[in-house]
Amino acid sequence: MMTFMWVALVLVLLSMLGLMYRVFKGPSIPDRLIALDGIGILIISATALLSIIFDTEFFIEVILLVAIMSFIGTVSFSKFIEKGEIIQYDRDR
Repeated sequence: MMTFMWVALVLVLLSMLGLMYRVFKGPSIPDRLIALDGIGILIISATALLSIIFDTEFFIEVILLVAIMSFIGTVSFSKFIEKGEIIQYDRDR
């Protein structure tokens, strides 16, 4: 069982290398954004596998923190790509 977990962790890390290639060589900015989101998901997966391998619950908080940060980053980058700014100031006041 533990061998399977280590093999799964290695496969997750190899797929992360593929997504890092897409981040650096992506043809467009949305492709790079999707690759960054995928890397966030793979970090969550790798942390969950490490939590199972080391039989600890400490990493659960780390998983939640990475998930929240990944979501906020994806939304912020998407808004920046769409409108060119993240925080809009009301100029009518």
